Amino acid sequence: MKKSDLEKYARLIARKGVNVQPGQQVIVNVGVQDAEFGRMVVKECYAAGAAKVDVDWSDDTMTAMHYQYADQKALSEFPKWEAEKWKYKAKHLPCLIYIDSSDPDAMNAIDQDKMMAVRRARSPKIWKFRKPMEGHYQWTIVAMPSPAWAKKLFPEDTEKSAMEKLWKAIMKTARLEGDLVRNWDAHTKSLADKCAALNALHIKKLKYKNSLGTDFTVGLMPEAIFCAGSETTFEGVTFLPNMPTEECFTSPDNRTAEGVVMAALPLSLMGKVVKDFGFRFEKGKVVEVIARNEEEKQMLESLVAMDEGASRLGEVALVPFTSPVNETGLLFYNTLFDENAVCHLAIGMGFNDVIPGYEKMTEEEQAALPLNDSSVHTDFMIGTADLSIISENEDGTETVIFKDGTWAI
Repeated sequence: MKKSDLEKYARLIARKGVNVQPGQQVIVNVGVQDAEFGRMVVKECYAAGAAKVDVDWSDDTMTAMHYQYADQKALSEFPKWEAEKWKYKAKHLPCLIYIDSSDPDAMNAIDQDKMMAVRRARSPKIWKFRKPMEGHYQWTIVAMPSPAWAKKLFPEDTEKSAMEKLWKAIMKTARLEGDLVRNWDAHTKSLADKCAALNALHIKKLKYKNSLGTDFTVGLMPEAIFCAGSETTFEGVTFLPNMPTEECFTSPDNRTAEGVVMAALPLSLMGKVVKDFGFRFEKGKVVEVIARNEEEKQMLESLVAMDEGASRLGEVALVPFTSPVNETGLLFYNTLFDENAVCHLAIGMGFNDVIPGYEKMTEEEQAALPLNDSSVHTDFMIGTADLSIISENEDGTETVIFKDGTWAI
């Protein structure tokens, strides 16, 4: 990895990723193994005008140790200092940068029931602070290669070779070659044009089918629109939440999902890779988890039982099978990449920013929307080379949205 490439990447993250505004605060979440790159990002945030940049360090090994040695009660606590930290974020709305290089297998040896119980205890408490922040702050998730992640993808290579290959894949999929700003401006315009075409149809319902067994329909809210690429806060600041990103997404009517959806790719969940699974929905709710592996089935059942909204859909996302991520031929074992490989859905939290004018609605008007509310948001990939998606539109017409796994409009 050339230092000059990393410096350009760091500048892109600060200037386009979170789009730091003069006087804003920034929090950078980064693993200890990426300290050098973290420093570059901090420097670029200051160069963009940040008033103060703080760093939250993480370490996969240490996180696993906490789950291995601390008891469940201690891990489930939400101490006062942590609540105060979230209060601070909710009040000051700092830009949040997440630099992800996690080891996909870091938590393999950890008791999954224990992890789920801790998450179930803590998530609602964190969500109490996060929910009012939605739509009011800039955030971005980006990636850096790590030896453990690289060797997971390229087990036959030396560590150096694996790291080089993973970095090359990140550069390709995150458009980090050439003029980075021009790349991203052109890409976000392309995604925005696709969203405009979708929104012009006034879609009432989407119908999915493929040979994996997906046979599924979901209704959309008339108030909601498709969004993609860049997002804009209610205060008018535009940012890029994910790099890479290939999706056009919206939040559906959480009462309407019907039928079976089968995952097309494995899911990295709580440090465990879950394969060959799906969900059956009735009246918007997961009524059956489909899985070959009993342990993985129990994990998914615990996930959809996390809270009332965890068993309903919060997102539908359209991604062509011919996406740059999918064209790498890699399973990244990382949701940032794998969700941008093919079409996906998400159970859990919906996005209020897909509702134009949401911030001006009264609490009663917001509560009346069938926009899913949950402390979790879990993406799973359903796109295949033969996926068909047909829209039923408000005027009674139908439109083929996807044919043979890719765009038909």
